[in-house]
Formats: sequence, C-alpha cells, structure tokens
Amino acid sequence: MIAETAPAKVNLYLHIGPVRPDGLHDLASLFVFAEEGDVIRVDPAKDLSLAVKGPFGGALKDLPPERNLVFRAAQKLAHACGVDKGAAITLEKNLPVAAGVGGGSADAAAALRALVKLWNVDIGEAALARIAFSLGADVPACLARAPVHVSGAGEILEKGPALPPLWICLVNPGVEMPTGPIFRAFDAQNPAPARPVCDPFRAVNHAQMQEAMARTRNDLEPFAIDRASAIRAVIDRLAAAPGALAARMSGSGATCFALFPSRQGAVRAAAAARARGAWAMASALHVR
Repeated sequence: MIAETAPAKVNLYLHIGPVRPDGLHDLASLFVFAEEGDVIRVDPAKDLSLAVKGPFGGALKDLPPERNLVFRAAQKLAHACGVDKGAAITLEKNLPVAAGVGGGSADAAAALRALVKLWNVDIGEAALARIAFSLGADVPACLARAPVHVSGAGEILEKGPALPPLWICLVNPGVEMPTGPIFRAFDAQNPAPARPVCDPFRAVNHAQMQEAMARTRNDLEPFAIDRASAIRAVIDRLAAAPGALAARMSGSGATCFALFPSRQGAVRAAAAARARGAWAMASALHVR
C-alpha cells in the first residue's frame, strides 16, 4: 500500500484577468500548501476501483467514479504510459467539498504521485504536468506541494519564494461555493480586466509577510461574500485573532484562512471557529 497526503491548497493571493480563447481565465497567484489534508491510498489490483471515506466522503460517495478527478487521473496516467495494471484507490476526504482549498485538484495530484510509484512508471515531470493540466488548471501546481507562482490558466508554474515559518488556520462556514457562478459574477462586473502578473512576494520575515499580503488581494472574494455574507464574518474574526498576520478567502471560497507565526495562534483560532459551529483546521505550512 502506498499513501500520499493531498494537502489543502491555499491561494495567498488570486488576481484574475481576461477570459482566454480556450474559455479559461488568465490568473496570477501564489499557491501554498498545508501539511494536512485528504489522503490517497493505493493498493495493487487487477482493475481500477475507487472507494471514498472520511468526514466529507458522503458528498462524493454517490458520484460515479468516472466523474471523480482521482479516478480520471488514474485512467489518464494508465493510458498515457501504457499501463495494463489496475489499482484499488481509497480517498479519505478530510477537507470540505467545493471549498476553495483545491481538494479535488490536490486529490488528483496525490493520486498521480501514488500511482507513479505503485506502477513503477517512468515518466518525466513535464509529461506528468501535462496529464495533470488535462484534469484541471490547479492540478499541476498541486504535484510539488511547495510554494509556487502560478500564471496562465494554471499551466505556467515558477518556483515560489521561501517563506518564514508559518502556521495557518482554515475555516469554512459550511456554505458550498461553486466556482462557475463566482467567475461569472466577476466577469459581469469586469468585462475587460487587465492581464494579471505575479507579485514577487519576497517575505523572509513575518513583517514582510504582512506587507506582501496587504498589497495583494483575492479578486473573487467580494463576489463570494455577495453570495454568502458568512464569509465576511469569518474573515473579520480571523483577522482579529491574537497573532494573526493576515486573513483572506482562498480560491473561489468559501474557505477562509489566517496566517500565524506560531502553532499556538492557529490552534486557538481554529478552536474558536469550531466553537461557533464552523469546520476549522490548524496546520503548519510547507514554506520551502
């Protein structure tokens, strides 16, 4: 059995640009990854199969395997590499679904990493990244699990900056936030947005981290708040938490986050959010 963590993906910022001819948006973002998240396990088997469990597995259990990114990742990898073996795949869903933390994308990337090992596949990074991008714009960035500048529609990746030690508190108020309507709301209000560029985000200490967060933004945040005002309340509470360096929504929502210089601050903020009935998680970040 091979296990791979599919860590929560967080957009420290997300700048959205125009729609491209392929229907995707140009974007600029810095992705970082928590140490905790979903878990993919793969075992040798004659055929491909997928079982889903975990606290949030119920939302996916009735979904046909062919519509799950994890199963599709396995199919595409097998086809691209001429693999005639199967695999029994288990997805332990610990992160909320449709939550803006890259759950499906991270799951697919973790499945690719695990199956490359299980099947002993000889495939280069570029070829694996192409398979990943065919599954979704965020999947290539989720392969490495290190800070990464993302541009294009998600297919252009550049090594991200080394960040100071950080802990993160993730909070989801329990509202699903489908990506499509949020982008459409953005498009309606921004018919001709400027082409976005990645921020250098040089932050070797926590003061510089605060400065970098202050000069960047998440362009989708206002539209998610319009759809669910609970997001604004979560961000405000996180920003006011003792020790918080910055607070923002991730992706298209509805999960929000705050960055902390220590474990204690993140754990305390997560406990306070759970006491209000929200889902919350505290984790160290991969900062290298």
